[in-house]
Amino acid sequence: MKEPVTLYDTTLRDGTQGEDINLSLTDKIRIAEKLDAFGIHYIEGGWPGSNPKDISFFEEARKKKWVNAKISAFGMTRRMKIAVEKDEQVQLLIDAGTPVVTIFGKTSLFHVREILKTTPEENIAMIADTIKYLKDNRKEAIFDAEHFFDGYKNDPAYALDCILAAEKAGADYCVLCDTNGGTLPAEIARITRDVISKVTVKIGIHTHNDSGLGVANALAAIEVGAVQVQGTMNGYGERTGNCNMTTVIPNLVLKMGMNVVGKNKLKSLRDLSLYIDEIANVRHDIRAPFIGQTAFAHKGGTHVNAVQKSSKAYEHIEPESVGNIQRILVGELSGRDNILMKARALGYDLDKNQPEVKKILEQVKELESRGFEFEAAEGSLDILIKKTLNKHQTFFELMEYHVSVFKSKDLDALDCEATVKLKIKDDIYHTVAEGDGPVNALDCALRKALEKYYPAIKKITLTDYKVRIIDGKKGTSAKTRVFIESSDGKLTWGTVGVSDSIIDASWLALVDSIEFYLLRKIS
Repeated sequence: MKEPVTLYDTTLRDGTQGEDINLSLTDKIRIAEKLDAFGIHYIEGGWPGSNPKDISFFEEARKKKWVNAKISAFGMTRRMKIAVEKDEQVQLLIDAGTPVVTIFGKTSLFHVREILKTTPEENIAMIADTIKYLKDNRKEAIFDAEHFFDGYKNDPAYALDCILAAEKAGADYCVLCDTNGGTLPAEIARITRDVISKVTVKIGIHTHNDSGLGVANALAAIEVGAVQVQGTMNGYGERTGNCNMTTVIPNLVLKMGMNVVGKNKLKSLRDLSLYIDEIANVRHDIRAPFIGQTAFAHKGGTHVNAVQKSSKAYEHIEPESVGNIQRILVGELSGRDNILMKARALGYDLDKNQPEVKKILEQVKELESRGFEFEAAEGSLDILIKKTLNKHQTFFELMEYHVSVFKSKDLDALDCEATVKLKIKDDIYHTVAEGDGPVNALDCALRKALEKYYPAIKKITLTDYKVRIIDGKKGTSAKTRVFIESSDGKLTWGTVGVSDSIIDASWLALVDSIEFYLLRKIS
């Protein structure tokens, strides 16, 4: 019986090596939870030997219950001429407390001799010793064979010996890596098939997109027998990125008939992609296959005429199967199912034919046209739904606010102060607060006014703050979108504000954050 194909996501480690991809600890936990809920089998959390944040991630991960995914720590083989049990980096992998540990090792003689500056024999010993040590410590051990395809093309016998050494030591998977991303699909297929014919260990594939073939190469390996595919959501990664999981997964399910995630889960793929882009503060690729905004958009007259008769005329799959929609660029944009799905996730049981659903959709589309994004701003979306259903409660009314920023040549830092005037029930509160920046000062002044009536907000902390200029062509007059992530230590939520002013956009997101929390506390 053929082994099922498993999905190994490395967004939180390999993906963060991409330019402009920076994730906080909270970001990483939130993304991991989404990946787990989606059905990913393995989630690589980071390299505990590289930075304190990754160590903290594994500490937090140990506290959580993972439904579908196994969390993996990533590292390298033992260092040269050091006993594996004395290698501090290897010990950190054990201490991470994950059920799975993935290590990489060289399989190219060029890298062994010119980069590691060691002997071929010592390199193989480094691989074998580390895998055996992981197995002795009851870990599922995955060996990432770095630069495998380049190494195999130069010296197939040695590259294969590295795989055989890992296999003999007890590796659960050996993953063939096209680290430089320069191999063609036919080569990937030929070499992968050759390796599979000579080993018994399960073989995986890890490809990069330097030649634009990351997904094609991964699929070529799967077709000839590889049973694990490694990649990143939205193709994040160093240089031009990794194999894109948002493309490879629907190809595996819809084109190759492999049930790597259930088809019901696949319907949330677009939302997952948008969510991760919003958390990473990355502009979504509207032309991304399957899940991009334009993936099923039709503009040409002939095409539009045809798809109105049958969508199969110019669509290779049903857009809804990946959570997308057909768009006729000169007609109305439907999307009630998306609203229903998002509302259901927030705890609302709505019927598609309710007039409120249409109203919510219209408001979301109108706000999106002004620059709002609700994928990761569940707090703001929840408030919008509550207002439409007449279930919203206003806790305070803004009378006015003022923010001042002072800087002189004698000051090393900005001097920021905010004043807020609010009406709370029948009382007027006028508060003043200083902060590390204008938004922090505004946040402090707002809290100062509210804490007497609503002491629960003392638990709220602002855990992340992201700013996006929506239309850079307008220069300093461009609209600004602010995304705020908040937490009370148990619940984490996002809110969004859009305005011509970064301060006002921040105010809108701050207010939504507090109202979302208070509404949850009283309901």
